[in-house]
Amino acid sequence: MRIQQSATRTCAICGRSLLMGERAVRFAPDGDDFVDVCPLCQGTALDSGWVKEGSPTTPTVAADRRRRRSGGLARFFESRRTHHTEPVVAEPILRRLSEPELATVEAADLFNASDYRRTVGGIAKSLGQPRASIRALSGVNADLVVTVAWDISWYQYRVTRDSPQPVRLAERGHDPSELEPAFTAWNARIEEDGRLVPDIARL
Repeated sequence: MRIQQSATRTCAICGRSLLMGERAVRFAPDGDDFVDVCPLCQGTALDSGWVKEGSPTTPTVAADRRRRRSGGLARFFESRRTHHTEPVVAEPILRRLSEPELATVEAADLFNASDYRRTVGGIAKSLGQPRASIRALSGVNADLVVTVAWDISWYQYRVTRDSPQPVRLAERGHDPSELEPAFTAWNARIEEDGRLVPDIARL
């Protein structure tokens, strides 16, 4: 008789494989899809604003966001910038950037305005400083891919500039060697608060 092994579960924050019988708590980093978090990383998940399974679905970190959602057009624009952050590149520098560089800057600004910035900042508290890249997909597709990688975990976010939800989690894994070489040409950095900043000359 064959005994089927259950699929290995890993912590979405530290990447550690959960032991047999170890009780994990389910959290939703983006409010939709739930992932396993080990007991040691539950505090990090809560600090990052992840929604715990079974908790009230009303957002607890965006009380001011509800007040801003007064009009249809205002709601659309406010949803693109939920964090009041400075642009990653100042206006005078923007004027001399190439089209690909402008697209990279815009992708960083959209990422920084999303809740994923807080998620990455929370993971960085546990795993340390990650590496990051912003790459345009080849072909006619105007999407860009933001890759954030640690030694034991990586995340990729798809940035679609004209979408109502411009940033979404596309892929994630544990070994950065799984990534295509184009995505590991690190051309950006993550600051302590999770802010994504592309490596663009300021002069």
